Amino acid sequence: MRLPLPPPPPHRIRQVFHPLRWLPLLDARVPLRIKKQLVEPRLNALFAEAIQEGDFDLLEGRVLSLDIRDLGLCLNLTLSQERLSLTEQSGEAIIRGDWRAFLCLAQRQEDPDGLFFRRQLVIEGDTELGLGVKNLLDSLDWTLDQGVVGQLLAWLERWAEDQPHRPAPPTPLSPT
Repeated sequence: MRLPLPPPPPHRIRQVFHPLRWLPLLDARVPLRIKKQLVEPRLNALFAEAIQEGDFDLLEGRVLSLDIRDLGLCLNLTLSQERLSLTEQSGEAIIRGDWRAFLCLAQRQEDPDGLFFRRQLVIEGDTELGLGVKNLLDSLDWTLDQGVVGQLLAWLERWAEDQPHRPAPPTPLSPT
């Protein structure tokens, strides 16, 4: 008679299914057109009024990269035909940081200037474009803590509470 194996300890399950393990693998396999379908409608709805008023015109024909180093994700954003869109082009300006810093920014938990001052978020490349977007986001009334995106961010935040903070390894900028 064989006894069933005991369940694995919860910390081991969290390690195996932690987003830091599977998100980079998933991102590398998802085509840009699928990412566009998932991200663009939400961004354009979130910033519709600001886009219509021309606040995002500084991105017209230019590319800003959001490089989330510890997740191995990079989103390249541009404004085209009065819509924010993802592109394969590399960014002229790069805002780089770990996902916890981007989470604080997205949920408006911390002042963006503080995140940059403490170097949790860094602007590289065309700093004028990067600072322009940072200042624009700081001036708008927005947050990503509601709806489906909010639920995803809350889920990631719960994972973060269980994980020690590790500095991100240096990674090259990917054109995804």
